[in-house]
Amino acid sequence: MENFKYTEENEKEFQRILEKYPNSDAMMLPGLWLVQEQIGWVSPAAMIFMADRLGKTPIEVHSFATFYTMFNLEPIGTYHIELCKTLSCMIMGAPELKKFIKDTLGIGPGETSADGKFHFSEVECQGACGGAPMIALNHTYHENLTVEKLENIIKGCK
Repeated sequence: MENFKYTEENEKEFQRILEKYPNSDAMMLPGLWLVQEQIGWVSPAAMIFMADRLGKTPIEVHSFATFYTMFNLEPIGTYHIELCKTLSCMIMGAPELKKFIKDTLGIGPGETSADGKFHFSEVECQGACGGAPMIALNHTYHENLTVEKLENIIKGCK
């Protein structure tokens, strides 16, 4: 297993954020978020790194990371499509967007395309109900989607 460590920039950010938190438990979420931003997922080596940094056991970090659905516990595609699956988006067209993703990219929820470019997740409400249906693509919101708009977004990624 490869070792993990923060980039110099992320180490500085970790230290900056660490000053704001009262204890290591509170630092777990932002610490793991920095890991995921750096490598795209939270690897076992990164969990060991975080455990060492925060005085925790690796299983404590693993338990934390598996509790939150926003952490990827395996590598995912370059482009992460997160389709909202809650009421407003479902009523406004999310099922059609889901079908388009399946038909166009050949992937369902939790899958990565064969070329490694796209990963598809269905997620709970992302707080954009007024712009339903919506996706987040690598944390950028795209609202009021139609199949045609989504097709253009995906074409732009290729």
